[in-house]
Amino acid sequence: MKNIFAKISWGAAVLVLLLTLPAQAEPPTPKAADIHKLLVVSGILDQLSYMQTKLLNSYSIVVSGPYPRVPDAFWDEYHQLIGPKDMATLIERVIPVYDKHMSHETVRRLIEMFETPFWREWKQKMPAISQEAGLIGSEWGAEMVQSEAFNSKLDALIKKFDLEALNKK
Repeated sequence: MKNIFAKISWGAAVLVLLLTLPAQAEPPTPKAADIHKLLVVSGILDQLSYMQTKLLNSYSIVVSGPYPRVPDAFWDEYHQLIGPKDMATLIERVIPVYDKHMSHETVRRLIEMFETPFWREWKQKMPAISQEAGLIGSEWGAEMVQSEAFNSKLDALIKKFDLEALNKK
């Protein structure tokens, strides 16, 4: 339980830092500032922070594979490898995508919508829902690739395209 609070506190610290950092090197346009606000109120900014954690967790196999014994202090520092400036860079890259596909009026209306109590509750519950659903998806994926039916179909597909001969060079 203590570890969960540490992650939440760390995530909150990243969010505060992200919100206090300028989203772009030059002063943002009013639309870009509103897109940044949309990312905050919609919970997308939180999801970007979640992507940071997911990326680091996934990439940790690069370390834990060749180095099975790693002290906790290493992992504490490892999880700091992607910092607020890196996340600000990600946000700088995401804002133009929204700018390209949405009018300023649409962005403003979405902000209004996401600031309603209904959407605040949705935003609050979505991380837990996403995490639980993601775990179920991972378990399902593992079951699928380990199943006899899947592997039989895969073997048949490999034979159909004669991958053994094709890759014998």
